[in-house]
Amino acid sequence: MIVFKYLIREVLKAQIAVLLVLLTIFISQHFVRILADASDGDFPASLIMTLIGLNLPYLVILVLPLSLFLGILLAHGRMYSENEMVILHGVGVSEWYVTRVTLILAVINMLFTGYLSLYVAPWAEEQQNQVLEKAQSEAGLAALVQGRFQASPNGRAVLFVERIGKDNELDKVFVAQLPDPDDETGVTNVVVAKGGRVQEDSSGAQQLNLNDGVRYQGSPKAKDYQMIEFGGYKMQIKEQQVDERRRKLSALPVDELVKVEGAEAVAEFHWRLAIPLAIPIMTLIAVPLARVNVRQGKFAKMFPAVLLYLGYFGLMVAGRKALQDGIIPLYLGMWWIHISALLMGLFLLGKDRPIFSRISTLFAHKKVAA
Repeated sequence: MIVFKYLIREVLKAQIAVLLVLLTIFISQHFVRILADASDGDFPASLIMTLIGLNLPYLVILVLPLSLFLGILLAHGRMYSENEMVILHGVGVSEWYVTRVTLILAVINMLFTGYLSLYVAPWAEEQQNQVLEKAQSEAGLAALVQGRFQASPNGRAVLFVERIGKDNELDKVFVAQLPDPDDETGVTNVVVAKGGRVQEDSSGAQQLNLNDGVRYQGSPKAKDYQMIEFGGYKMQIKEQQVDERRRKLSALPVDELVKVEGAEAVAEFHWRLAIPLAIPIMTLIAVPLARVNVRQGKFAKMFPAVLLYLGYFGLMVAGRKALQDGIIPLYLGMWWIHISALLMGLFLLGKDRPIFSRISTLFAHKKVAA
């Protein structure tokens, strides 16, 4: 039991350290991308943390298997380089026992990742769609960014607000209303006002109410412009109707996904299973790859191990695309990838065991006899 706890603790400590580093990197990159979208006025800045939180399950699904794989390499590699594994083997702790203990941690990771992949990640993506739809339906002042030119939600105008006050008052507003595509005259309106406010009626449509300004109206073709001073001016900036975001298969609950026919649905289902199933398989590969001698150091086999992991992940991505395109039969799915990786792991794990030595000797004798 002491050895069991020690092995679990060492791998778990290394995995958590790697997981925190990888999550920090991935979340930072995601934060920069979402922040750029918010600064462009795609959605209010108040939704940034909500969107990051809803994307977190998918990031964990991608990072958790890699963190365990690297954690095994780091923990076991250190134990080999410091002769701890040699001592454990000397007192009767076999490599197969070490593998079984590590597989227990791998199965726990697999179950957690599987739950995220099958249930939590699709739910989070659906929630993200709803949040963005709601933001679109409430677009107006909430999406305006002071000091930046922005297109209105209906795409018919370009707005610039120098400053947005505490009471949602707009200060120094510039609006360029684009001509109606069906209007052959191509009349353009340019409005400059000292202030204004966005108001929403009971139907959900929003209007921009401007005061104390000038409206320039005319057609570039006719070169005939009119200038009209006004005390109050209203223009609609958002229609009541909001287009519903197209739902992807990745946002469907698993019980609905299995009812959908077609290659894309099958590929999505296999993808949700692929990453969790890869965790115990990659564990079987990581344990033998972590074997190093004292002179090599604990990082000796890190590079080839990472290449194997990337190759496995790349095959899964390619297998998913091949399923979607109908290149691979649906009944074959992505099982061939997992079986190939499993056979590789079993070979690496058992190539130094007596049974493999006897098989190699048997084949060698047959070759000599021939």
